[in-house]
Amino acid sequence: METENTAKFRGGVAVITGAGAGIGSGLARQCASIGMTVVVTDVSSDRAEEVADQIRKSGGEADAMTVDVSHFKALDALAEAVYAKYGNRVRLLINNAGIETLGFSWEIPAERWESTLNINIHGIVHGARAFIPRMLASGQECWIANLASVGAFGVMPTQTAYIMSKHAVQSFSECLYLEMKVKQAPIHVSSVVPGMLKTSIFDAGAGAGEPQGAETYRSRMYHMMKDYGMDLDAGCKRIIEGICANKFWVDTQPEMTTGALQGRAKFLTEQRDPEIADEARHLLGLS
Repeated sequence: METENTAKFRGGVAVITGAGAGIGSGLARQCASIGMTVVVTDVSSDRAEEVADQIRKSGGEADAMTVDVSHFKALDALAEAVYAKYGNRVRLLINNAGIETLGFSWEIPAERWESTLNINIHGIVHGARAFIPRMLASGQECWIANLASVGAFGVMPTQTAYIMSKHAVQSFSECLYLEMKVKQAPIHVSSVVPGMLKTSIFDAGAGAGEPQGAETYRSRMYHMMKDYGMDLDAGCKRIIEGICANKFWVDTQPEMTTGALQGRAKFLTEQRDPEIADEARHLLGLS
């Protein structure tokens, strides 16, 4: 359903990284539903094309492109290709691509550490870096949304690589928002804070390169998400509505975000020692 906020996106182009599955695919469908042409990008050309084809079969417009966001030159090439084809129709960039990595910090292989940081942090930094100059040059009102996480406001042992990366994304988005204010640029920045959505991020096959034993944690988190996670399309609808409303804070489950923020604020102001949250103890097999 079109609203006053979503109407301004009709006819524009949305570029979404990691859109071949999970939250990215849900966001792609939502952008198509409000009349945008969606550039579905993913490291897997088959997954990108599958989502783009679904959108086209539903009456929307979509283009599939293969991009490995862990390489900054690939994001430079993406921006060049998108603007060569669509020009100033590009209005929205969603830096979504990310992976979950589980295991004790010292047991995670160096290669998996590098992949996690390159995809989760550098993919967002260089996505913004590649697109912002072109957005500024267009003179158009544009939007950038970076995928953080409710995990950006807490800690979790054995999720260290992922949690660390999302803390970085949150701080990057806050600074980027302020930089747009300094430049008086017509570019809106959103930090997207998903809670627990039903996606494939904890599927068994997603843990290639993780240390032995990580599969136990992955299985527990998979079942928790399956049993208690929010419907993907419902969560993505909330995200797109928030972006369209020019909100910096965009979340899927406000009560979860509020709880995480309050807990973090208390930890910082009281300068407590880090501790494991009660709800996390079961996942770690401690209760």
